[in-house]
Amino acid sequence: MTMRVKNADASALVQNGLMRHRGWLFVLPAFAMYAAFVLWPLITSVNYSFYDWNGIGESRWVGFENYRRILTDSAQLAPIFNSLKFIAFFTVVPVTIGLLSAAILHDLRSRYLGAFRTMLFFPQVIPLVASGIVWGWIYSSSGILNQGLSWIGLESWTRPWLADFDLAFPAVGVVGAWVLTGFCTLLLSAGISKIDRNLYDAAKVDGAGRLREFIAVTLPGVRREIGVCVIVTMISALASFDIVFITTRGGPGRETLVPGVQIFRAAFAERRIGSASAMAVLLMLLIWALVLPIQKFFQRDATKQS
Repeated sequence: MTMRVKNADASALVQNGLMRHRGWLFVLPAFAMYAAFVLWPLITSVNYSFYDWNGIGESRWVGFENYRRILTDSAQLAPIFNSLKFIAFFTVVPVTIGLLSAAILHDLRSRYLGAFRTMLFFPQVIPLVASGIVWGWIYSSSGILNQGLSWIGLESWTRPWLADFDLAFPAVGVVGAWVLTGFCTLLLSAGISKIDRNLYDAAKVDGAGRLREFIAVTLPGVRREIGVCVIVTMISALASFDIVFITTRGGPGRETLVPGVQIFRAAFAERRIGSASAMAVLLMLLIWALVLPIQKFFQRDATKQS
């Protein structure tokens, strides 16, 4: 009898233990995939960044030399500065246009509203490689942009946009803004739709106009959504690769070169695996350094607002 009681107690303890930890059984497959395709490559890149290696032969330990070369060479720092400048196109423009578009769509009452929102989000669905190819055709010397300018009598404005040292950077920036504006518009539209209509009615009773209503009611109501848009688009700007590689490959010269393209060149064209890994680690640290404070800022403000 005593043995049965002990076995029952042991079985109950095992079952209780499994019940307490069964949640990990559901998390384990996803964590295994994350560890295999994110954590392990990250650790490997950090390890490679301390070596001078061509990817085939013997590697040589160089410590922080790869980092020193990047941080003291203006030519290697230029891609990082370019990615920071892309924030104006990838973040400021989409968030601003998306916020204004969402506010306008919120006041519209049309049966075509759903179709219009779908059209805005459509660039986000298209693969970035395909978007880059299409925009490359648009910007080419015989592309639709130059043809349209010639048709309206502005032939003097035609040029190979992606080969122009002064206009290649903003031309690529326009592509990034076009891709991300729809995402910001839909996310902010969802945020505006959850704002209590009574707040707008109260603002109108107090005599607030459209602008004051937008500042006093809409902006505070979508603060969390704005934070998400800023973070996502900023990461897209800093980690941009597809659009730049397909349209300009970093040219003309180094005008549109970004860290992603620089890493690709160093690793696969020049076979400098250590230098490419060091650049990738610095890019990761830069993204963390910019995104984490912004995330805390919007979370703190949203907490105060609630």
